[in-house]
Amino acid sequence: MTIEFLGTGTSQGIPVIGCTCSVCTSDNRKDKRKRCAALVSDKGTSLLIDSGPDIRAQLLKASVTHLEAVLITHEHYDHTGGLDDLRPIGFHSDGIQLYAQSNVLEQIKIKYDYAFTEQKYPGAPKFHLHILEGTEELRFGKIRVRPLPIQHGNLKILGYCFDDILMYITDANGVPDQTIKSIQNIDTLVINALHHKRHHSHFTLSETLDMILKINPRQAYIIHVSHHLGLHDEVSLNLPSNVFLAYDTLKLEV
Repeated sequence: MTIEFLGTGTSQGIPVIGCTCSVCTSDNRKDKRKRCAALVSDKGTSLLIDSGPDIRAQLLKASVTHLEAVLITHEHYDHTGGLDDLRPIGFHSDGIQLYAQSNVLEQIKIKYDYAFTEQKYPGAPKFHLHILEGTEELRFGKIRVRPLPIQHGNLKILGYCFDDILMYITDANGVPDQTIKSIQNIDTLVINALHHKRHHSHFTLSETLDMILKINPRQAYIIHVSHHLGLHDEVSLNLPSNVFLAYDTLKLEV
C-alpha cells in the first residue's frame, strides 16, 4: 500500500498571500504546501482523502486517472472546496463515490446544490453519497478502511484507518480514548500539527508529539502545518527519530 501526500498545508496554504516570512519566501520545495489531501493506493485501487481547493493541480501532478472513492474527513472548505474539480473522473465512470458523515453530506448538498437538483445543470458533477455511521469497516478492492472519531474544536470529524497499518488524522485537537486504543502501536500514523501556540481546534506541535507517544506508531508523519511552524529542515532537526514532517508529493510504502 502507498500513501501519497498531495498537500500538507493548512487552510491558507504556504506561501500565504502577502506574507514575507522566512517560510513563505523559502526556496526549499518542502516549504511549499498546498491544502491537505492524500491518495491511498494498493493493487490498482485508489482512494482520495479530502478534496480541497487545490485538488485539480494536485491530481494532475500525481497523474491520477481514476478513483474508487473519496473519503471526506469534515466539511470545511479546505477539505471540500475542490469537489467540483473531480468532474472529469466522474465523467469516465459512474460518477464520484463520496463517503462522509451525514451532516457533512448535507453541507456538500448545499455548497454544490446544482449537482443535486432534479434538473441538474448541464455538466454538473455526479456524486453518489454514502453516509458513514459508526466505525463499520469498508472495503474497496483489497483495501479495508475504518472511519474513526476525531475531535476538531466543537466538530466531531473522522480519521481513516487503512488495513490496520496506516492511520490518517487531520485537523484534530483531540483523539478519543476508543480511537487511541483501536490504533495503538500502528505501523504508520499521519497526524496534524498547526504551529507552536495553543489553538482552539488544532494540535500544537508539542501536543501532537504527546499524542504520538500515546499511540506509539512505528513511524509518524506530520501534516496540516502552517507557516508559523517554521522551516521544514529546521523543524525536522528537533523531531524524534521516528517522527517526520510530511511534504507535498512525498510517497510512502506502508
